[in-house]
Amino acid sequence: MWLRTAIAAGLAPLLLAPGFAPTSFPPSMEKLIAAAAPLTVEERQTLLSGAPIGKLVEDAEPGKEVAVFGAAWIAASQSAYVRWIKDIEHFENGGGFRITKRISDPPRLEDFDRLEIPPDDFADLKTCRVGACELKLSEASLLKLRSQIDWNKPTAKADAEKLMRRVALEYVTGYREGGNARLAVYRDSDRPMFVAKEFEAMIQHLPGLATMPDLRDYLLKYPAVGLANSTDFLYWQEAAFGLKPTVRINHVIIQDRPGETVIASKMLYASHYFWTALERRVLVPDPARGNGFWLMVLNRSRSDGLSGFVGRMIRGRVRSEALQGTISLLKVEKAAIESAR
Repeated sequence: MWLRTAIAAGLAPLLLAPGFAPTSFPPSMEKLIAAAAPLTVEERQTLLSGAPIGKLVEDAEPGKEVAVFGAAWIAASQSAYVRWIKDIEHFENGGGFRITKRISDPPRLEDFDRLEIPPDDFADLKTCRVGACELKLSEASLLKLRSQIDWNKPTAKADAEKLMRRVALEYVTGYREGGNARLAVYRDSDRPMFVAKEFEAMIQHLPGLATMPDLRDYLLKYPAVGLANSTDFLYWQEAAFGLKPTVRINHVIIQDRPGETVIASKMLYASHYFWTALERRVLVPDPARGNGFWLMVLNRSRSDGLSGFVGRMIRGRVRSEALQGTISLLKVEKAAIESAR
């Protein structure tokens, strides 16, 4: 969720017209800022000057969550930005993004043709057991790997990848049919971890969603409920993150709301590090400022390994990198879309 820094890096951002010095934000944006992350006077001045800002959100559960808020003025049309998001294979491409593939609707096995098992993960899979595995997998997936793969055959890696592609297809198909109830119950440790329960707990008090009950219900009850004026798609990717390449599957929802556009990206699966995550982007026009829109981003993720003595040290580094990554992301996106305009 944090990494999108390779979308045309190096392009210089366009500046505000000389002498233009707006002093306030639209009322709807003020409400969102107040709910998500109240800004200091200095942060407001930085944002109004045209520079992106980012800050840690302190009300996340310290032992499980990391949350970051960011905002920037984008001197381009909202429709152009939405088109970029929909073209996810190019939007999240290069740099840390090794592969990004939009999933068909309905999903097809061919969507996962490029899914491979990194060498370290393949070595770990040979010894994976329920309750002891370096990858986040369900009990059913682990049992399939134990029973259907002959790890001594020279074709073991290719056989395991074919099985993992089928498992990925079954996973997204199950989610499309049954929603959160069909998300994984990870058995990589001695205690089962229910992705659906962690996701629900994460968004119970998510700032700003209280004013978007239809979106909140959709995130929790999909596909049993619909969402007016919206489109959605799934995609998977392999990204360089931390010490290991990580395969992730996300559900992106784009909704046009009165006076704003909301883009939510819900993490359904991650092979390492994350239990679940939600990124919410809100695009708010500001006619008083001119052609463009305010982009506000709120990232919240749940992960293991953030509690205890060692976990607290790891969490400090994760928080710092998440904050800097969010600010860098906003700078790169601002530069890229403004230059493309």
